[in-house]
Amino acid sequence: MDNLTKGLLEAGHDVKVLCVSTHKHPFLSESMSDVYKKSTRIEGVFIDTKLHFVDAFSNLITRDSYNVSRFFSPDFDMALESILKASEFDVVQLESLFMTPYIDTVRRFSSAKLILRSHNLEYKIWQRMARVSSNGPKKAYLKLLAKRLKGYEIGITSQVDGIATISPEDTSNFKELGCKTKLVTLPFGIDTSEYEVERPYNFRPTLFHLGAMDWMPNIEGVEWFLNEAWGEIQKSYPNLHLHLAGKASKQFNPKVDRKNLHMDGEVPSAKEYMHSKGIMIVPLLSGGGIRIKIIEGMAMGKVIISTTIGAEGIGVTHGENILIADTPAEFKSRIDEIHEDQEMLDRISRNARKFIERNFDNGVLTQRLLRFYVGDTCASGEKVDL
Repeated sequence: MDNLTKGLLEAGHDVKVLCVSTHKHPFLSESMSDVYKKSTRIEGVFIDTKLHFVDAFSNLITRDSYNVSRFFSPDFDMALESILKASEFDVVQLESLFMTPYIDTVRRFSSAKLILRSHNLEYKIWQRMARVSSNGPKKAYLKLLAKRLKGYEIGITSQVDGIATISPEDTSNFKELGCKTKLVTLPFGIDTSEYEVERPYNFRPTLFHLGAMDWMPNIEGVEWFLNEAWGEIQKSYPNLHLHLAGKASKQFNPKVDRKNLHMDGEVPSAKEYMHSKGIMIVPLLSGGGIRIKIIEGMAMGKVIISTTIGAEGIGVTHGENILIADTPAEFKSRIDEIHEDQEMLDRISRNARKFIERNFDNGVLTQRLLRFYVGDTCASGEKVDL
């Protein structure tokens, strides 16, 4: 979201940002530059999005989607109303499904085009988690959540003027759901000039995972890797180290041998952390959308071993710009290949960087988004308000 905001500002457009502040993701005004705050006029409104048993249970009875309804706040609604009354906008963009409870407010107080930026199809995440869950009651509950979300997402498609998805798979999935609303695939963008590449590739030898360990798909995937793959890899490569970093990773407590396993916690700089480590692993078994850390890692020329689900939506090719492994044996085979073939490491690293420059550079994607929003004329120079 931040990269897209910067891309729109750099393209000469006026942008106003109203964001949700939560316990998990607080709004930290002091961490932003004065220039950024002035150019975005950014505001944050606190919403208590913590899971509450009573609310979740009542939603089971009312048939609402609790995943979405807990993001509605009268305070946020009033702030949005005030902003829409004070200024005219050409486009109002809702970042993710969780902002769709405010569609009625936008329609009442603005004539702007209403665009949903879909970060992923939420119901698919819960479907996959239900599929891999071995706990009967939990499996049934996850299936119910997925069903409710699917119905909600189908209904939302007709209430917006356009949907900007983050992956080709999500675009196809929306079409399969019968979506008639205008669609565009617009992946996560980065400023590739800000990502340095190390040459020649330095294995070190370390594996690392960088991701929030309070997100269920990350917990599930890392636990699977540690329980099913890491032991065999360690037997063959006793000097290989595995580092886990990201939010709540210090509290993550896997029941495995801790030898050569490092819990690095939340790191101050993801870029510096990735630079200091060797091979990135992304052992996701569920989840949706695009893994942003894969995009950033590839921009730095990192060799990445990911499951097919982890790399979903990026368009990568196994053996060319990434390594794919979907079973413990395949993860072990990829580690074998890394140890045997330095030339392969350098080739994949170079191809990864080139792939990101061609497909995920922020400047290119911003222009594509503007053409989708307001037409070719505005995208090529006319200033608009978003």
